[in-house]
Amino acid sequence: MLKELLKNSGLLVILAGVIVLSIIVFAKGQTNSSLSLSLGLVIGGLIAHIVINKLVD
Repeated sequence: MLKELLKNSGLLVILAGVIVLSIIVFAKGQTNSSLSLSLGLVIGGLIAHIVINKLVD
């Protein structure tokens, strides 16, 4: 069970980045720092997903 949660942790970070980005867009509070935060979450989650899945399998 912990192995499956670990494998999906990268996807959860990507989802958090998408949620942050959607909140920013709908609230019309687009600043460079908030957009870069959501971009960092999405890219970091993608890299984490790839690395973790290679290590766990």
